[in-house]
Amino acid sequence: MASENQLNNGSADSSDREISISRILNAPRELVWKVWTEPDHLANWWGPDGFTNTTQEMDVRPGGMWLHTMHGPDGTDYPNESVFTEVVKPERLVYVHTAPKFTATVTFQEQYNKTKLTMSMVFETAAIRDLVVKEHGALEGQKQTINRLEGHLSEMLAGEELIISRTFNAPKELVYKAFSNAEAIAKWWGPQGCTLNINKFNFAPGGIFHYNMEFGGRVMWGKFEYLEMSAPDRIVFINSFSDEEGNVTANAFIPGFPLETLNIVTFVEHDGKTTLTFRGGPVNATTEQQKVYDGMKSGMQHGFAGTFDQLEQYLENPII
Repeated sequence: MASENQLNNGSADSSDREISISRILNAPRELVWKVWTEPDHLANWWGPDGFTNTTQEMDVRPGGMWLHTMHGPDGTDYPNESVFTEVVKPERLVYVHTAPKFTATVTFQEQYNKTKLTMSMVFETAAIRDLVVKEHGALEGQKQTINRLEGHLSEMLAGEELIISRTFNAPKELVYKAFSNAEAIAKWWGPQGCTLNINKFNFAPGGIFHYNMEFGGRVMWGKFEYLEMSAPDRIVFINSFSDEEGNVTANAFIPGFPLETLNIVTFVEHDGKTTLTFRGGPVNATTEQQKVYDGMKSGMQHGFAGTFDQLEQYLENPII
């Protein structure tokens, strides 16, 4: 089965020569295009962890040159030369890298008012592709580069999204399973004091988690629509209130709250402990809905703190 970094672009004759990554970014397409095509932004995120960049030339048009030097963490310089062959703002970039020679295609697809980014690199031969993967860590380097892009976008949008971070005394595989297993998530998801009942749980891209929560004599229905997952590192889903049939409904308790929010959950392990970062923001919200959401951030921080307290207790005695 292909990993996140080995997604096929649909071309069977190039799949053995290709590395690719796809990621949903919590940022508008125009902004993602901007940080990809302007040297001042590229300097903040391009390349694997520990790398910095100096751009000598970047002429983003068909036939234009992109000349830059990547500075490795050990002090080694890596000159890069590329030529843009296709530029369709803000949808698509194609460029040819000189050495090693490969054709890179970057697409920017608007999705839920966010951006689905896909980057593929097709090499001249399968042997060259295998060499850069095995000896130069190209798959991991590509993943780290997109992680850095996501971090840069998050810094630019600071204050516009809900960000919660919590460290758990458990390996990330176990924390990930607490989200991806129905029996596990039933033990901790939701406000403190509620009982969670699962109507449907299909943990897969396009799958649905449909549930209700009982508390204070009331029943509230909710729904996740899963968009993306990469075990055990990342889960992306849209959360909404719903009815018993799974239709999206308005928040009955908070008038004007956005109908849907996009949530990105990442898991990073260090010394056996896992830092979970939860980022969320409205999907296709009106100006008034965004204001209501912004005004609720403090309350949501408090609510999620209680939910993650329950996750912490679950992880002390997990069922899986």
